[in-house]
Amino acid sequence: MSARDEILALDRAHVWHPYTPAHDESAAPLVVARAEGPCFWDVDGTRYIDGNSSWWVATLGHRHPRLVRAAKTQLDSLSHVALGGLTHEPAARLASELAATMPGHDDPSLAADRKLRRVFYSDDGSTAVEVAIKLCAQYWAQNAAAGAGALRQRFIGLSGAFHGETVGATSVGGIDAFRAVYGPLLFDVLRAPSPSEPEGWARSFAAIERALREHDDIAAVIVEPLVQGADGMRMYGAEFLRALRAACDRADVFLIVDEVFTGLGRTGTFWACERAGVVPDVLCSAKGLSGALFPFAATIVNERVYEGFRGGRDRAFLYGHSYCGNPLGCAVAREVLAVYRDERVLENVARIAPRIERAFAALQERVPSLRRPRALGAIGAIDLGDSGYLADAGWRVYTEARARGAYVRPLGDTVYIAPPLTIDLPTLDELLEIVGESVAAALG
Repeated sequence: MSARDEILALDRAHVWHPYTPAHDESAAPLVVARAEGPCFWDVDGTRYIDGNSSWWVATLGHRHPRLVRAAKTQLDSLSHVALGGLTHEPAARLASELAATMPGHDDPSLAADRKLRRVFYSDDGSTAVEVAIKLCAQYWAQNAAAGAGALRQRFIGLSGAFHGETVGATSVGGIDAFRAVYGPLLFDVLRAPSPSEPEGWARSFAAIERALREHDDIAAVIVEPLVQGADGMRMYGAEFLRALRAACDRADVFLIVDEVFTGLGRTGTFWACERAGVVPDVLCSAKGLSGALFPFAATIVNERVYEGFRGGRDRAFLYGHSYCGNPLGCAVAREVLAVYRDERVLENVARIAPRIERAFAALQERVPSLRRPRALGAIGAIDLGDSGYLADAGWRVYTEARARGAYVRPLGDTVYIAPPLTIDLPTLDELLEIVGESVAAALG
């Protein structure tokens, strides 16, 4: 039995794959042996371009040598301690460096209590959002009596939103395919239409403004800034975010931006909300923050939120994960930030963005039945139909692309790419050519 066959036999006997039908053995998974830069190789030596950055985490490519060195160096001294009553240099320095990247950090006109300076570590995007939800709910619960307003325990979310897979994150999410079966477990959320819908963002904003006016129990509004990723890379304009920030200010409600996917340069600015000139009250980050080496996340809040937890033990934020602020993750995340600065990653995004935009516009010219070509930063997407996440059309493109040497996992009817931000132009052009060929072949 070959190494590939042995691994596949063990996999089929024991591994439960995410977002995959349990009976689906129609196409054996790729058996990946190594990865580097924008590509990975299977056990037979076949190369594949990672068109989705392995679920959006490999923003600097795979095994960036500086990140690997940072992890090895940290292992020589400290691999893990809890952050309960302890601290360590990587956690302290990373928090300071993250604060220095936040929108508005260097704006002298921004009030001190609006600056995002406090960092709470966790494990992944879902937990970063879960932290944000609980922080906001507890803030209002323990400050209402002190004159901070009514008790607020409800949230406003958007249709088509995806914020993670824990119960709280699923509750504020708005994709029916991910919510329906768990309905009895989820808490109630006020829902506004997606600002990406054809009617434009005004309809969505009007619904949010009406909810803020009619309900005095809103703790926060949560959005994915500019791009609703898992709903098919649905994009909307910066004016919606600006209007939303102003509405939250008028209602004295917190604004949470989920930058788990959109942050760290994916849209062309370091944080997507910077494109709108918006400073949120809470910002969630994960995925690329640890450069595809470790599960790692951070929720960054402003001074006002943090001040709401001062006092005795009964006012402490009673939340935390065993691996919260893991030294390995912190050390690598610090190096991630350094690579962005030293290697001018955002300049590469500016180089690749026009190529992606042109290629996806050309796809519709090549196959007129395609719909809504769109691009932003290092994201390109197009729809094969309107049947949603559980549709099969995109998987035909996936199969064709895999045969041509690219991993382009679809979102149902949506075919998209979100490659490493460090991808070189020849490899990007190869990926775009494969996508074009695969769409044409899949649709006949």
